[in-house]
Amino acid sequence: MTDDPAPCPFCHPVADSVLLETSLVRGLWDGFPVSPGHALIVPRRHIARWSDATGAERQELTAAIAEVQRIVQGMHHPAGFNVGFNDGPAAGQTVGHLHIHVIPRYDGDVPDPRGGIRLVIPDKARYWEQE
Repeated sequence: MTDDPAPCPFCHPVADSVLLETSLVRGLWDGFPVSPGHALIVPRRHIARWSDATGAERQELTAAIAEVQRIVQGMHHPAGFNVGFNDGPAAGQTVGHLHIHVIPRYDGDVPDPRGGIRLVIPDKARYWEQE
């Protein structure tokens, strides 16, 4: 038995999971997609949190969002996207390597998509019903 943690799936990705590479970031197909075309954008350097990224890494991570959306749009033709990341375990981060989710959304994929990422706290998500 070893005390070594499991190898990071984003540091050494399987070749066919890579959809984009730049000098500082990679685009990867999500291993557990919530919709067709679900992708991740990760820094090549192993860091856990947004606050650990350099300014250059943040700039490339942000710029890669549009490029990944373009690739996914061309392959899957979604009607929209949810884009975001879980920053730390309290926010739901389960892999300790910073990653931005680019989740394609399709008309009718859920009965009512309003609220989007606000649904991480269900009791607070539907603010329009509180009026």
